[in-house]
Amino acid sequence: MTVMLVEKYNPLWAAWFKDIKEYLGINVSQSCLRIEHVGSTSIPGMVAKPIIDLILVIEPRDFEKIKTLLAERAYWHQGNLGIPDREAFELLNANTKKPIPKHHLYVCPSNSVELKKETAFRDFLKSSNEYAEKLSKLKWFLAETHNNNRQAYMEGKAALCQEITEIALGKSL
Repeated sequence: MTVMLVEKYNPLWAAWFKDIKEYLGINVSQSCLRIEHVGSTSIPGMVAKPIIDLILVIEPRDFEKIKTLLAERAYWHQGNLGIPDREAFELLNANTKKPIPKHHLYVCPSNSVELKKETAFRDFLKSSNEYAEKLSKLKWFLAETHNNNRQAYMEGKAALCQEITEIALGKSL
């Protein structure tokens, strides 16, 4: 049996997000303006890879502080991975005391264009059943058609994700 790259919506994803926030701890949480659950797992009903995407929103001047606090929680700074104003961090699992749900953790300053795109995308799909269903069907189709090839999956959904982001940003202005 092939394990699918994507899954139907899992209501536990919201709890996974809370578990990750809990793991981050009070020092990290208090050093952020807010912590956003973004990506498809944050949208009820959406087909998604079962990986939680979260963004720690900070004041631009607080990056070194949050970087140090994340290092204390066993996160390694990966750089911006080619996306300005969005720094990626990877959890080094060997140092965790309990299993943490799989996730992608990013840090964005409050004035980040990428933060605006991610939250606009999420908020638009939460309010548009038409586009949420269209994207879910495409993601499922791509995972099946390309035999779960992650690169083909990403490339196949890029145009629709770009369209949704543009519509979302237009509506959020």
